[in-house]
Amino acid sequence: MPTQQSLRELTPAEVHAAMQRNAIVLIDVREPAEYATDRISGALLCPLSTFDPSALPVGPRTIVLHCGSGKRSATAVAKCIAADVAVTTHMAGGIGAWKQAGLPTVADTGTAATPR
Repeated sequence: MPTQQSLRELTPAEVHAAMQRNAIVLIDVREPAEYATDRISGALLCPLSTFDPSALPVGPRTIVLHCGSGKRSATAVAKCIAADVAVTTHMAGGIGAWKQAGLPTVADTGTAATPR
């Protein structure tokens, strides 16, 4: 796991605002079945089970990782740091905190899911 100083956490509200400004790329490190069930619109899937920091998109926008609760995304940040890939930010609390904040999610059906 990354040290507290190297790991940067954003709240769901901060992530949502940054996505609205097109300032970040949100990467979901959950597994495909979880992503299919409920996901944040616009998030790209890079499952932790096959996570390769060097395969992350390169560009001017900050990459922010997220998972179900924040544990797997913190692990993915640690993998990035170990691989010397400049990704140090994740969403605190994961999609669970996102939904608790009342922010929208989508499912494979293409319809908006009601926050739980």
